[in-house]
Amino acid sequence: MAKFDILEDLKWRGAINQETDEEGLRKYLAEHDDLALYCGTDPTGDSLHIGHLIPFMILKRFQMAGYHPVILIGGGTGAIGDPSGRKTERTLQTAAQVKHNEECLTNQMKKLFGTENFEIRNNAEWLGKINLIDFLRDYGKFFQVNNMINKDVVASRLENGISFTEFTYQILQAIDFYHLNKDDGVQLQIGGSDQWGNITAGIDLIHKLEGADRPAFGLTIPLMLKADGTKFGKSAGGAVWLDPEKTSPYEFYQFWINQDDRDVVKYLKYFTFLSREEIEDLAEKTEKEPWKRAAQKKLAEEVTKFVHGEAGLKEAQMITDALFSGNIKNLSVIQIEQGLKNAPSAEAGSERKNLVDFLVDTKIEPSKRQAREDIKNGAIYVNGDREQSVDFDVDPSSAFDGKYVIIRKGKRKYTLVTVK
Repeated sequence: MAKFDILEDLKWRGAINQETDEEGLRKYLAEHDDLALYCGTDPTGDSLHIGHLIPFMILKRFQMAGYHPVILIGGGTGAIGDPSGRKTERTLQTAAQVKHNEECLTNQMKKLFGTENFEIRNNAEWLGKINLIDFLRDYGKFFQVNNMINKDVVASRLENGISFTEFTYQILQAIDFYHLNKDDGVQLQIGGSDQWGNITAGIDLIHKLEGADRPAFGLTIPLMLKADGTKFGKSAGGAVWLDPEKTSPYEFYQFWINQDDRDVVKYLKYFTFLSREEIEDLAEKTEKEPWKRAAQKKLAEEVTKFVHGEAGLKEAQMITDALFSGNIKNLSVIQIEQGLKNAPSAEAGSERKNLVDFLVDTKIEPSKRQAREDIKNGAIYVNGDREQSVDFDVDPSSAFDGKYVIIRKGKRKYTLVTVK
């Protein structure tokens, strides 16, 4: 049986930006089954967002093809700060912050990669043991300042200034690759396009210390842009996080299901493990029957299941279906909070109130006349029930633990009224 060509698959998916030695990597893959590869992330926060997910999806593909992925949590480099993609210096974190973030990111990675054929390392293990003299003698000697200044990440910062601390970041990342290559047999580093200079610095260090024929390769992923030219990964509410406490599974699902037709096939290639045939079939459906949004639904389903599991996907779909159909009675208070987080909101007292007055007081309706008209026409729903009587009284304690009254006007125009 022919060996799965992981590099051709990545090319088809549009997931390769630059490679240091494509021919050498292809030859290594053809002759060895033991490729180990790594991608790193600094613990600058307590959760990854979907922009961070891109290189780790590539790592996951290698894992599924039988190769050995290593996640590097930057407990050492995170204490310094990566200047990549920034115009100003990072604010240094406390040791306690770094430790907390390390634990959170480690747990996220275990959810994504499981426990088989996978490991997590922390560069604080080796960087924390290097004293200043050893750093300068054993590593600093191999880095020419003129070359370091010419790296894009440093050159872009020279006008505004860059501290010596952040200037040395590329040396620390190079040490990481050298250490993982020498002691753990890691041959390939993967990163975003902004990591090219750091990756090549690591390969140079490996070849200087271990010999020019030592297998060491680098691969970067293209910068992800949406069809409108804006950067991928942001929603109206900000970053889309992998942590369900920051971005609920429902919000996460909605982010994917609302993608533009022009982007959805690209995202299917990047963020799902669907086959080429499945993706091409969905691309054809998008072209012929875009209103059915088959590709978006499949994208939302696959990515939500990967990040939040089957239970997270089912909950997201249940909330979605309930809000779409108007059958919201069986949703819990927490699910209502997730589903209507970005809906228009209002406040009301806990006393019973005539529906007409309730709609006007909460500014859902501009006038009593309009309120009566909409009620009689069947356009007003209270907690999932259509109410067509102008004499109906709203009882805030009747549903959703007395915390909310949900008014729907028309097909899907919801207002979340908080009971005070």
